[in-house]
Amino acid sequence: MKVVFTDTVYWVALINPKDEWRNQARSATALLNDARIITTDSILIEVLNFFAEHGDEARRRAVSVIEQLLTNPDTEVVPQTHDVFLAGLTFYKARADKGYSLTDCISMITMRERNIAEVLTHDRHFVQEGFTALF
Repeated sequence: MKVVFTDTVYWVALINPKDEWRNQARSATALLNDARIITTDSILIEVLNFFAEHGDEARRRAVSVIEQLLTNPDTEVVPQTHDVFLAGLTFYKARADKGYSLTDCISMITMRERNIAEVLTHDRHFVQEGFTALF
């Protein structure tokens, strides 16, 4: 089974009907009907933070999507632990010349640990680290 990592950009595009990346996210989803999806608590936190001030409807959509993926057997949400935070912080510190967020760093570490090469995103930071962005 194919394994793909999902970035914040992907979830935001699926949840927000006006997002500029929505069509690419939907197209990528259609091609991955048998894939195992991996994401992290950090990604989900970023998604919820993104929609925090977009009104009640957007917040409800975000919560609904996250609740669905938390119960989806083909999706794994990697938990945020203190050790994961520290590893991300170390990576963040080592890439001071880049514009990587801490969440990006944690995502990249997770992807490397699990040998995941593809990520549902348009974020070129992942490409800089050798991953394949799927939109």
